[in-house]
Amino acid sequence: MQPIDIDIPHQPRKHQSRPKWLKIKVPLGTRFAEIRKLVDEQALNTVCEDARCPNMAECWNRGTATFMILGNVCTRSCGFCSVKTGRPYDLDLDEPYRVAEAVKRMGLRYAVITSVNRDELSDGGASVFATTIRAIRERVPHCRIEVLTPDFQGKREAILQVIDARPDVFNHNLETVPRLYRRVRPQAKYQRSLDLLQLCKNNGMVTKTGIMLGLGEEAEEILAVMKDARRIEIDILTLGQYLQPTKQHLPVSRYVTPAEFEEWKRVGLDLGFSHVESGPLVRSSYHAEEQFSH
Repeated sequence: MQPIDIDIPHQPRKHQSRPKWLKIKVPLGTRFAEIRKLVDEQALNTVCEDARCPNMAECWNRGTATFMILGNVCTRSCGFCSVKTGRPYDLDLDEPYRVAEAVKRMGLRYAVITSVNRDELSDGGASVFATTIRAIRERVPHCRIEVLTPDFQGKREAILQVIDARPDVFNHNLETVPRLYRRVRPQAKYQRSLDLLQLCKNNGMVTKTGIMLGLGEEAEEILAVMKDARRIEIDILTLGQYLQPTKQHLPVSRYVTPAEFEEWKRVGLDLGFSHVESGPLVRSSYHAEEQFSH
């Protein structure tokens, strides 16, 4: 492995303007309108909209979307996420079948299923993940399925419910470095997330995780997280720029250059990840089908 030559400023600039490489495309296009209509008709949530993903226009116009099940109200209050925090609504047990119908009507070859945290449920909503996977398999047998799950509070039986439904890829994001967890993910635990991913790998899953840059992490901390991920043989890694969704969320510490993202990609591949998707606008589901094909 080549040495790391990445310099991260120790004193971030205040009130930085967003650099030109973070310009976001306006969500227009026929395919975009068709998918929005379908999502609305099926009364579904997408993380594309709720998390204000910068790639929504590109992905929707390519005919791909990430479905967010279990409602759109989260029981946790992560400092980076724009999804609403509060008391969730009752479970919609018909939702998995509407998601499957949408996948079928969209003609997807690769579907990504994620969710809010539902810590008030005994299984954290794992059974709904499993039902959704099986419903898609029944209606669209050729479609690959990736799940991006919460940590289910580390409950082994809940995690195994999702594993037993056999998604093609099991994704759970570490999000940031351990030092920043209390500020970024106050109700999460770094080791608990690693343990979840280890359980998935032990059960034959293709595993994936992602981290955000620009929250105040140091280079050696990023490398340590990447090494922890490889130690448990995670296959796919995504790295993207944190963008502050509203003034009430954590500020951006710095804007990471495309050149630095390229260097982290090199580091990740040297460490042994089968695929590293690294860039300012990269998010967990960005080019997910291409990631899996590697």
